Amino acid sequence: MEKKIIAIFGGSFNPPLNSHLMLAKQILETDKNIRKLYFVPVSTKYNKNSLEKDEHRYNMLKLMCQNEKNIEVSNIELIQERQFYTIETLNIFKNKFTDYDICFVTGADNLKEISNWKRPEDLLKNFKIIALERGEERIEDIIKKDDLLKKYKSSIIVFNNSKIDFSSTQVRNKLKKGENVDKFLNKDVLEYIKENNLYV
Repeated sequence: MEKKIIAIFGGSFNPPLNSHLMLAKQILETDKNIRKLYFVPVSTKYNKNSLEKDEHRYNMLKLMCQNEKNIEVSNIELIQERQFYTIETLNIFKNKFTDYDICFVTGADNLKEISNWKRPEDLLKNFKIIALERGEERIEDIIKKDDLLKKYKSSIIVFNNSKIDFSSTQVRNKLKKGENVDKFLNKDVLEYIKENNLYV
């Protein structure tokens, strides 16, 4: 039986960048078993500074993905009364798409912290992780330093995207300074940011 996978790309997407979309497309192209990728923005209930309102980040992601095939946006974490843990979100997708394997896309920075997350062993045991390698940080080195990651090394797929070295934080800083960010943002997303007076 042919293997079918759905990838879940979680993050704050504050704002969503062209590089996020480029990564999503690269992931779909790299593994043809991945039939669909969902962007899943975290809610403002997540304890993170300067996180734009849920509706704005969700709307920007929808604008960025409106013409994309096999890439969708889920508000599953935004509609909950509390901040959902990653394991809970993944289990919702697993129960909804029973014929698919579910994998979680995350960056090297998050992989380093995964052992401190809610039920990390359940997460690594039941779901594949696509770990995005960026800049100088090597996934292999992160795994070597963490006993739980070493135990479930076979669950971790390293995806090297070292050419993408710009973050949402840097783009927010550029927006605040009134600098040009055309090459980092989808034109509809940029228009939405201007219309709603975001990141000023």
